[in-house]
Formats: sequence, C-alpha cells, structure tokens
Amino acid sequence: MKRYIAIALVSLVACRSTYYAVWEKLGREKRDILRHRVLDARDEQKGASQQFKTALERMKEMYGFEGGQLEAAYNRFKGEYEDCESRAGKVHSRIKDVETVAGDLFKEWEGELKQISDSAMRADSRHKLDDSRAKYDQLHASMKRAESSMDPILTKFHDNVLYLKHNLNAAAIGALKGEGVKIETDISRLIADMNKSIAESESFIKTLD
Repeated sequence: MKRYIAIALVSLVACRSTYYAVWEKLGREKRDILRHRVLDARDEQKGASQQFKTALERMKEMYGFEGGQLEAAYNRFKGEYEDCESRAGKVHSRIKDVETVAGDLFKEWEGELKQISDSAMRADSRHKLDDSRAKYDQLHASMKRAESSMDPILTKFHDNVLYLKHNLNAAAIGALKGEGVKIETDISRLIADMNKSIAESESFIKTLD
C-alpha cells in the first residue's frame, strides 16, 4: 500500500512539474499562478457567502407557509441547501489549489536561495521570502477559519432538511423556528469570516503585483 501511495505522490509531483513548465514557457511563473489561485478562492468565497444567505432566506420564508405551499417552500430550501454544499466544495477545492501552489513556490524559492553567490543579494532575497511566507500564513489562517465556519452551518441545514422531509407539517415548522435564529447567528459569523478572508486575499495579491 505504501508503495502505491509513493508512486501516486511521485506522479502528482511530475504532473505539477509539467504543468508549471508549460506555464513558464508562456511567461507565467509560480508567483503569477498563485495570484490567480488566490483570486479564484476569493471569488468562490464571495459566491459561497451569498449562497448561504440565500439559503437562510428560503428557510425563513418556509416558516410562513402552510398547506400545499409548504412542500414547494421546502423544495426551494432543499435546493438552496444543495447549492450551499456545492459552493462549499468549490471553496475547499480552491483553497487546496492555493495551498499546493504556495507550497511549491516557497520550496522552489528556498532552493534557489542557495544558488545566489552574492551574500547581500541572498540575504535580501531571504528577507523577501520570509516576508512573503508570513503574509501567506496570515492569509491561509484566515481562509481556513472561514472554510471551517461553513461545515457547522451545512450540518444544521442538513438536519433541518431531513427532519422536514420526515415531518413536513406546520407542527414541524414551528419546532424549527428557533433553529432559524441560531443558524442566522452562525451565518453572520461566517459572512464576517469570509469578508476578512476576502480582504486578506486582496491584501496578499497586492504583494504579488
């Protein structure tokens, strides 16, 4: 098993090396790729923030429906929840993309420092590496905090969807109204975390320009 894992890892590294080589021939270095990955992650976070707010709105709308309208409202809420799941998956994927390129960039930079013979130039490059890594670490921590804020909300949405699936009636809706207030608080916290991460992304991007 370990042998297969090692082979898979070597294959992944080889694929990334080829990917970077192609982009370098087109004039795009790892720094440029990282910039675009951070932009993509930022945009996905913006989209996820809006999607979670929309799902909450559909959930709150559902509390006001009765009879035949209740099932239609439930279906709209369920659809928005599923869109939240999809959005969250894209955010996870974009952050992993950022982590991969950042790791490869800093590893390459670290190795290339040894190739600089001039001590003053090497020291200056080392300083820039340390500064860039520190700023990235700050961005990464902010991204992960926002990312982790999504999962508890998805869990609560999922619980509500299943509960209502089994008990789609006015009594069940009444029992969940208190949950709506709790989820609204969680989403407000998520939006704040997302906004901070988005701001960190834009600040980090400026250091790469």
